[in-house]
Amino acid sequence: MPLRSRSRRARRATIREVLDIAIELEKKTMALYVAFVQAFPRPEEVRNFWFSMARHEAGHCGALTLVESIIESDPKRAAAARVWFDEHTVARLRALLTAYLREMRAGGVSLERAFEMAIDVEGSELEDVVVDMLSVVRSPRWRERAIQLLIHDLGDLSYMVERYTKNESLLTRADAVIERHLGGLKRRRAATARAAGRRLVG
Repeated sequence: MPLRSRSRRARRATIREVLDIAIELEKKTMALYVAFVQAFPRPEEVRNFWFSMARHEAGHCGALTLVESIIESDPKRAAAARVWFDEHTVARLRALLTAYLREMRAGGVSLERAFEMAIDVEGSELEDVVVDMLSVVRSPRWRERAIQLLIHDLGDLSYMVERYTKNESLLTRADAVIERHLGGLKRRRAATARAAGRRLVG
């Protein structure tokens, strides 16, 4: 369930609260991908893939740090802004990343298992939180760019699963995550177009 889902378990939280959590989880994700870089130095294509994934997580941290600077320079905006926050989902994501990092440190993780971990992480609600945080800067273009990069990463992940494993169910899972995010991108574009149309009419 997305962190912004309006279920009975979710509550409204300040941007500051969710921002701190998002940065923490992104750093854990980046650490996991760095561990994959070190665990799978060959073939070079695989190493480069994991390095690219780690670099993109670093980019997310940078974008979130920019949001942090914006809200610190405009406390009124930070106080007024609220996002939907689900503590149960955060606890699950934190536990997932902690368990995967522990598994990697224990050693013996296969490349196929690493792909499975990556699909679990990339298919989680964490990316939705990052996109929501970027809404603080009032730039739909930033949010769309973040989603496009995510879809690109997922496409690369799907390709690597197909190339280096024979696990059809894993490939199906990767493709399903891509379709979900593509659907989200289309819905956001449609919403932006409707909002632009209302402004023109008004």
